[in-house]
Amino acid sequence: MIEFPAGFACHVANVGIKDDTDDLVVITTDRPRPSVGRFTKSRFAGPSVTLSRDHLSDGLAQAVVIISKNANVANGPAGDDDAREVVAQTAQRLGCADRDVLIASTGVIGRRYPMDRISSGLAAVPGQLNEIAAQSNTSSPASLLDAARGIMTTDTAPKMAEATIGDGPARVVGIAKGVGMIEPDMATLITVLLTDADIEAEILSPIADDVIDRTFNSISIDTDTSTSDTAVIMTSAASGLVDPDQFAAALFDVARSLARQIAADGEGAETLIEVTVDGGRDRAQAKRVAKSIVNSPLVKTAVHGRDPNWGRVAMAIGKCSDDTDIDPDNVVIRFGTTEVYPRPIDDAALSSLAEYLHNEEVLIHVSLGIADGTATVWGCDLTDGYVRINADYTT
Repeated sequence: MIEFPAGFACHVANVGIKDDTDDLVVITTDRPRPSVGRFTKSRFAGPSVTLSRDHLSDGLAQAVVIISKNANVANGPAGDDDAREVVAQTAQRLGCADRDVLIASTGVIGRRYPMDRISSGLAAVPGQLNEIAAQSNTSSPASLLDAARGIMTTDTAPKMAEATIGDGPARVVGIAKGVGMIEPDMATLITVLLTDADIEAEILSPIADDVIDRTFNSISIDTDTSTSDTAVIMTSAASGLVDPDQFAAALFDVARSLARQIAADGEGAETLIEVTVDGGRDRAQAKRVAKSIVNSPLVKTAVHGRDPNWGRVAMAIGKCSDDTDIDPDNVVIRFGTTEVYPRPIDDAALSSLAEYLHNEEVLIHVSLGIADGTATVWGCDLTDGYVRINADYTT
């Protein structure tokens, strides 16, 4: 079982926002520590995003409060006031300043928080949570699994990952939620990455940019960007200084695992699709082409139907019409390790590929033959389950 890194404590509760599952999570360390956040660029960004972005302007945070099943978006000044009140009540319970508390929220848009229920839930947060976090030999009141479950909405399973930094003992641990409205342009859904490494925000920030771009910013379920996408990285410094390169490697491993779990759990999904494009002019071009492939409804339905229709992949590459240096004569397309273009493929090979597409994970590999730009993105197949889930979402 994955446990919190040293120096963190957590409280999880059900306040009855939508059903009888946990929907309130508070994670804290002993005092304000170096932290960073990356958020959605949506013009309809919710108060949780705008408030947390402001609170992180000094590069410090002590706690994060997460509310699931209600996004508190598009509620005007009243929604802004509700978010500030949630932060203020959390800070009061923890004995810290309001600006040292971050907030993340996800769920239905256009409905205000049930503040009476949330206030009652926050009143039950243990006042000694910070003291528990400061005692590295004391376990958190709520487990990491409790927290991962408490932030879920339509997820079918909790998402957690961990990695040791170098030879230890410092670790990176992460939780995430999200299975729909996913093609972030800055972060993703809600993910909280925690480390007991002692690392300054000035070092943490560029590492976060690189890791988020290569993981959370490289997934897509349905090409829709959430109003509430939030990725937060918090430190406790409980296990001391670490090598920045080793920290970056551990952070990447955790974020990559969570990104893949998110894509595999896409609403109604049955198959994880990984698309790798190499030979691009640069990474940006490779990622653009890979996203075009993984976002194509025709590619997604072909994978769902176990149909190795490589023509749909060629179509998706061709849609990148501004990339005039892409020459079909130099392109190679593969399903798994089997080349399907330009080398002719016979019926026996097609039949074998159809069997390959029955795997839980399918790799599509494209080489552009231009330079050495490489990118990998993740998505999932498109099923009737996705339509059903989203047709019935608010009812």
